[in-house]
Amino acid sequence: MRRPVALRLNAALATLAVAAATGVVLSMPEAASAAATGSATGYATQNGGTTGGAGGTTVRATTGTAIHTALCNRASSSTPITIQVEGTINHGNTAKVSGNSCNTAAGVIELKQISNVTLVGVGSGAVFDQLGIHIRESSNIIIQNVTVKNVKKSGSPTSNGGDAIGMESDVRNVWVDHTTLEASGGESEGYDGLFDMKDNTQYVTLSYSTLRNSGRGGLVGSSETELSNGYITYHHNLYENIDSRAPLLRGGIAHIYNNYYVKLNESGINSRAGARAKVDNNYFKNSKDVLGTFYTDAAGYWQVSGNTFDNVTWSAKGSENNPAGPDPKSNTTVSIPYSYSLDNASCVPAIVAATAGANKGLKVSDGSCSPTTPTPTPDPTDPTPDPTDPTQPGGTNLSIGAGSDGSSKASGSSYGNVRDGDMSTFWSPAGSTGSISIKWGTATSVSKVNIREASGSTGAIGAWKVVNGDTGAVLTSGTGAGAITVPKTSLKKITFEITGSSGTPKVAEFETYAG
Repeated sequence: MRRPVALRLNAALATLAVAAATGVVLSMPEAASAAATGSATGYATQNGGTTGGAGGTTVRATTGTAIHTALCNRASSSTPITIQVEGTINHGNTAKVSGNSCNTAAGVIELKQISNVTLVGVGSGAVFDQLGIHIRESSNIIIQNVTVKNVKKSGSPTSNGGDAIGMESDVRNVWVDHTTLEASGGESEGYDGLFDMKDNTQYVTLSYSTLRNSGRGGLVGSSETELSNGYITYHHNLYENIDSRAPLLRGGIAHIYNNYYVKLNESGINSRAGARAKVDNNYFKNSKDVLGTFYTDAAGYWQVSGNTFDNVTWSAKGSENNPAGPDPKSNTTVSIPYSYSLDNASCVPAIVAATAGANKGLKVSDGSCSPTTPTPTPDPTDPTPDPTDPTQPGGTNLSIGAGSDGSSKASGSSYGNVRDGDMSTFWSPAGSTGSISIKWGTATSVSKVNIREASGSTGAIGAWKVVNGDTGAVLTSGTGAGAITVPKTSLKKITFEITGSSGTPKVAEFETYAG
């Protein structure tokens, strides 16, 4: 067992608001959302890349149950979705939710047998308190700007095997960025790893994150014979007050650059069982045995360049102890398939302090030791207009969660397709003209609508009119799909009537807004 680790948690976390137990899932207009800020880096860019929920709908959640509900309400387990999280997620507000597009469990955020999901903290912050995030049999996942703390495998309450973020069983393409992962001790206090990968997990990047106050930083591979994991990038992370596993690598390839290690108490980067680590321009301070093969005779390998060792001590070599120092030399070569920029190791403490962790404004290094804020990366497959365009509606899309009906529909299309937040589904009339309506149980104020055509049919809609479905009054008319302003009207039903078209019109989304 590891000895206890000094408790140094960020007191500011205590001020974050606790969400109501029921939570909310508030649909947001796709035009005003982004899957994540910036783009994936490192090995998460390989194997087809990592885009998370880009191009899908965006919802807001303040409880774990609401997160599960958002996953389960998707059209399928692969329908893209971005879940914006605010508040404290804990055992009391995280229940199992069932559905055809999800496989969830109580007491853990379960991203299981799904794909194309972004989980991002917003507003005053997202804190997963004593409750871990579990990714299993899933792909194309982004986790950004969240804090996960004090997840236990023993004692009470327990969650996720004691891992803050754990991945296992055929996981591919995960980008974890600007997170804060914390414990309050080691195994004897009930904690396990902060960031673990096993059982065939590949193409993962951990960037601009803080890992602190734990006996175990994280592992890649659960045993000396479990060597199916790899292609992992760690960059611009802070490891602080960690006993060991920063990380532990069993087999596979890891690229470890521009990280700041402070107070690694027993060992740091532990490359073993044939693992190969490229270790570039990191800064190690006040630590012991920061690189090598430890606690085994199954050798691992490393390529080192540009690192700074500041008050680092090294133990003697033995049958199960092969530290790389005191003068680390490369014993392998590793070819990196993606482009990246290295900050000089001398500025790593400063740039990591300015950028790593949740609630840092998602700042990154500009590659020259200065922090900068990336802009959201647009999805080239998404026809959403520029959200900064003042002609586009903003606010909450009132259509999602409403009802719908209309005139006769073409085979294969559905009225509900225009309010599901999914641009790949659509309603189409049986002919070249027809009408589609959004309706509510109580009167709802509407002043703008946005008609979005499905891919391949853009420009097909010609003449149209927007009708108050309660009274039959025409609110406005015009030609061509897009954003439409109408006189602010309180109504239970609003109808978009196509009176002329070229080709077959296909309405992917009929969005409605209050202002």
